Amino acid sequence: MATQRTLNVNESSITVIQQNEIDYISLTDMTASFKEGSGLIGKWVTNKNTLEYLGVWEKVKNPNFNYPEFGVIEQEAGTNRFMMSVGQWINRTKAIGMLVKAGRYGGTYAHKDIAFHFAMWLSPEFQIYLVNEFQRLKDDENHRLKLEWNLQRTLAKINYQIHTDAIRDNLIPKTITKQQEAFVYANEADLLNVALFGITAKIWKENNPNKKGNIRDSATLEQLVVLSNMESVNALLIRQGVSQSERLVQLNQVAIAQMKSLLENASMKKIK
Repeated sequence: MATQRTLNVNESSITVIQQNEIDYISLTDMTASFKEGSGLIGKWVTNKNTLEYLGVWEKVKNPNFNYPEFGVIEQEAGTNRFMMSVGQWINRTKAIGMLVKAGRYGGTYAHKDIAFHFAMWLSPEFQIYLVNEFQRLKDDENHRLKLEWNLQRTLAKINYQIHTDAIRDNLIPKTITKQQEAFVYANEADLLNVALFGITAKIWKENNPNKKGNIRDSATLEQLVVLSNMESVNALLIRQGVSQSERLVQLNQVAIAQMKSLLENASMKKIK
C-alpha cells in the first residue's frame, strides 16, 4: 500500500507517494501552475534530450530495462513523426522510473531524480523550490523517526527499571553478594533476549565481534517496542511467582504475537 504526502511549492500542492519504499513525485501536480498544464509532460518525454537522460537513468537503476527497444526509440526520436507518452515509454522499455496511476492520487509520477529533471525543464526557479521543499520533507521525516526511536529507547529504560525492581524484590535473596546479584539480573535479561532474539547476549557478541554495542543496540524499532512490552510482562510474571522456564515460553509467545502484529501495522510502516 502506497503512502501519500504533500509538498507545497509556489502555492502548488504536489503529491508524493511512496511505493516499495521509493518516493515518486507527481509530475501532473507539478504542471498545475503552468498554463499549458499536464500537456507539458508529453512534450517533455518526447524531447530527445529527455529520452537520453531517461535511458541512462534506467540503465543504471533498472536491471530489467529493455535496452534494445530504447535503441529503437533513440533512432526514432527527433523525427517529425515521432510521438511518445509516459505510458508508451514504460510499456516499451519496462522502465521503473515513472508511474501512471488511476483513481485517487491518479496522474503521472516519477522517481525524485527524474522529477527534478522535469522541474528543471519546466523552470530552473521551480526546480530549486521543489528540491528545497522535498529535502525539508525528508528532514522532517528523519527527525520524527529519531524522536520515535528515542521515545522507544526511553520507554525501554523505564520498563527496564520496573523489570529490575521485580527481580530485586522477588528473585534476589538478601544475603547474596553484589556479583551474584548482577548474575541474576543478567540471567533475566538473557531470558528476554532468548525469547525475542532467540540468542543470549554473549553468543550474539561472539557471532558479531565487529559490531559496536550489544544485541539490543542492533534491535529494530519493532523489536524495541516488543522488548519494552516484554519487560513489563516479565515483571508481572515474576511477581506472580511463575517459574523461569514457564516465563520463557510465555514471553516467547508474546514476542511472536507482537512482532507479527507490528510488522503488519500500517502506522509502524509510516514511522519507518
